[in-house]
Amino acid sequence: MSDNKSDASISISNPSLPLSTQPDQTPGLADLSDRDQFWDKHRNNADRVSDHYARSRYQKYAYRINDCSQMLDFRLVPEQSDGVYKLKLSSAKFCRTRFCPVCQWRRSLMWKAKAYQALPKVVQDYPKHRWLFLTLTVKNCPVDELRKTLDWMNKSFIRLTKLKDWPGVGWIKSVEVTRGRDGNAHPHIHTLLMVAPGYFGPNYLSQERWNELWQQSARLDYKPVTHVRAIAKEHNPCVIIPEILKYQVKESDLIANREWFLELTKQLHKTRAVAVGGVLRSYMADLEREPEDLVGEDSKGEVDEGHLYFAWKREHKKYKLIDP
Repeated sequence: MSDNKSDASISISNPSLPLSTQPDQTPGLADLSDRDQFWDKHRNNADRVSDHYARSRYQKYAYRINDCSQMLDFRLVPEQSDGVYKLKLSSAKFCRTRFCPVCQWRRSLMWKAKAYQALPKVVQDYPKHRWLFLTLTVKNCPVDELRKTLDWMNKSFIRLTKLKDWPGVGWIKSVEVTRGRDGNAHPHIHTLLMVAPGYFGPNYLSQERWNELWQQSARLDYKPVTHVRAIAKEHNPCVIIPEILKYQVKESDLIANREWFLELTKQLHKTRAVAVGGVLRSYMADLEREPEDLVGEDSKGEVDEGHLYFAWKREHKKYKLIDP
């Protein structure tokens, strides 16, 4: 099940729901909205990340994450069917800490929303252009060498874009880091690449040629692994956006090992996760900046018929309905 959407339809005959007198029987957010069960998952992982930061040099992050998204205010927006409502986020306090799982998730949603809005305009202006999904990798590195490795990879990517064979007219680039079984870091670059109509002709680059170009740009003494695949001509490039604009570090890696995570925080401090180049900059340069609003469009639009409020109950690992 995808967690890309924060709204859902729920069947409620009376928006003013009575609360149970037993705390453990009080309705939860996930009980009323299947799609919103992801709030529980991300907030529970946020507690674990906050615990990682506690009693460390990043204790201020622990306090901020601990206070993040403690209460959620949802609007009840009526559907056409009687007694059926959409649950839409109206307000919440977010900490904006980089590796807060809740904020990382919300940030990804905002980036995706901007891309989904901009890409149709690009397709309209460049109807004959095609799209590639390109992934560039290097060998794993010790986590305490991650910043140096990413600096080198980003400079290598710039060299790649300046090669004569580079086919990109525009691109969205994101950096992802995963944790290897041996504890080393595996940094890699995902790219949504816009190419001219003639790419699938004499200018076509084979998988082997992409390997050679990346090896040359990164100045490697070994053959790296690259992956490239074309987006089908009849498909909109939006289909690949969830892969490009997802988390920088998946949540399971954030909570797996405290010492690894604390070093990761140090290594990725003030590094950029997303970059846009070529003609796409004029359409979506906003992707390079922190979203101003992590609530998003859910707070706007249709007239509501009341609000439901949910508080995070750590002992239950759930958001529970409360009286405002």
